[in-house]
This record gives sequence, C-alpha cells and structure tokens, in this order.
Amino acid sequence: MRSERYSRQILFPGISEPGQEELLKATAVIVGCGALGTVQAESLVRAGVGHVRIIDRDFVEESNLQRQTLFDEADARAGLPKAIAAERRLRQINSSVRVEGIIEDVNPTNILELIAGARIILDATDNFETRFLINDASVKTTIPWIYGACVGSYGLTMTIVPGETPCLRCLFQSAPPLGASPTCDTAGVIAPIVNMIASLQVTEALKLLVGKFEKRHGKLINLDVWDWRLTAIDLTMARRLDCATCAHHEFEYLHGKATGAGMVLCGRNSVQINRAAGQSTDFAQLAERLQSLGEVMYNDFLFKFKTDLYEIAVFADGRGIIKGTKEIGVAKTVFNKYIGG
Repeated sequence: MRSERYSRQILFPGISEPGQEELLKATAVIVGCGALGTVQAESLVRAGVGHVRIIDRDFVEESNLQRQTLFDEADARAGLPKAIAAERRLRQINSSVRVEGIIEDVNPTNILELIAGARIILDATDNFETRFLINDASVKTTIPWIYGACVGSYGLTMTIVPGETPCLRCLFQSAPPLGASPTCDTAGVIAPIVNMIASLQVTEALKLLVGKFEKRHGKLINLDVWDWRLTAIDLTMARRLDCATCAHHEFEYLHGKATGAGMVLCGRNSVQINRAAGQSTDFAQLAERLQSLGEVMYNDFLFKFKTDLYEIAVFADGRGIIKGTKEIGVAKTVFNKYIGG
C-alpha cells in the first residue's frame, strides 16, 4: 500500500489501515459517467478503490462541462466517449488503481457481465428503466447498489442491500409517466446538488466496502440545496412483502420484458436507438457514403454525421444517438434513412 498517499484517510477511524486494505481489493461499478458518475469516479479513485469500472454510452459535449468534472474542452471538441475520457483522466489522477472505461449501453443482455466481480454498484443514470434494470441485477446477484438522482437544485439517494433493505421497486412500483416529472431538459441542474448527492453515494459505498454496515443511514435522503430543505425518510418498514423484484424475484427488466428499443435522453433533445446485438459499423464506409450529404467526423470510437436538422452519433456497436428530436419514431426514421436498419 502507498501509505503516504492515503495517510489522511487512514487516520480517519472509520477507515483506518484495515479499511484501506479492503478498498484496495475492491471493485466498484459506476453505471453512467455524466454529472453524478464523474464525481463518484474521481472520489473512488482518489480513495484508492482498487478497480473502478465505468460504463457509459454517451460522448462529451460542451453542455456537459458545467457539472461533469472529469471532462474538458478538448474532450468536447473531439467528441470523445465519456468512458474513454474519464478513464484517461482518472489514470492521471491515480495510476496505482485499475480504471476501466467501457463504452456500452447497459441493457438486459449485458448487465450481469458488466457488474461481475463488483462489491458495489453506484447509480449515475438518468432514467428509471436503467435503474429498475440495475435493481433487478442487484437483487439477483446480491450486490448492493446506491440509487441517486438530481434535477434543478434537488436530489435524492438511498442505499439498497438485497435481503436487508427495501429495493427500488418497493418504493417505486413503476416508472413515473413520461412528462410527469421535471428533467434536466426542463428544469436544468446546478453543480452543487450533483456534488452533494454523489458525495452521499460515495460515503455509503465506502462504508459498505470497508465493512461498516452498521453505519449505513438506512434512509431515503431528499435534499434541495437552493431552498435548503433536507428530509430523511426512515425505510425500516418500507420492504414490501408483495414486491415483484425482491419478494417474488420476477425480474421483468432483467428479462427484457419492460425495456424498449428507443430511449429519450435527459437534457439532450436526443433519442438513443438500439440495434440488434452484434451489428458492427464500418465508420470509413459510412463516411464515404454520407460525406456529400452533410458534415462527417469520426474517430476510433464514434462516428458523427450532421445535417441542417439533425446530428447523428453512431458508436462502434451500431447504437445511435439522434440529436434534434425527442420523438422515438422520428429518430428511428432519421437513423434508418442515413445509417440504415
């Protein structure tokens, strides 16, 4: 152990030398590398968590830089995938731990492989469909996970330990109706609430990783940093005996029964289009075909095509993000028109 590097953390009685050893042996998975995910990842890497796996499907844009702490203007200009940009930056911060950036859309076909070996999962996603999928996978594998969300100046978080605490579907039996809740697209988001919620998530993760289970707060934390409201709802009695997930093990999201082929992305005026597994894309061939129809740019990870109305980003696995619409049907039409089905 590089004791000098972690000396101040080791002095803290809650961690100490044995706790630091546990951190160095641990694997943490972060699903999403946007606002919450970048803060989580940097904190865990600086704390000396031995293996941090970051999974994200998106690429860096200028609008991310206000709150997504691992990225800079060069990353945005290059359109780097967030997982790659984060991995490069984090390796500069701490070269003694393993940082693994994975460019993937987390879905029912790959989530169990992506979380394999983890001792903790941190939620940094922006939609309930993926959170319910994480919840299913967590209950199935018994890997704890820490839910977190924020919008505007408001955020919330809770820790889920399968078999001990309520799971996400004990509290939310289904996702909110589309348009029923504010999003970063309609209400914006400020960096302080991101940092607060991510820090609460990381603190809970550290407690679990060093074995201080009794220190878990056991509550649903609701926080507004602008109007300064803080509530902590005790979850002791919140487990539902009829919960589809943790009581009956009906993994609807893990089995793909409740997921769709397209998804509106938070705060982006964009839609993600998923393609069949195994569909690869030849970027050079695409560029040759489309260069007379619009602006083309690509690198090893990402292909971008821009017209007057839309911008299409295509990843190596064939997954696409269409910017310029929130209508899944329109996005599919645009994608198929230029890229193909």
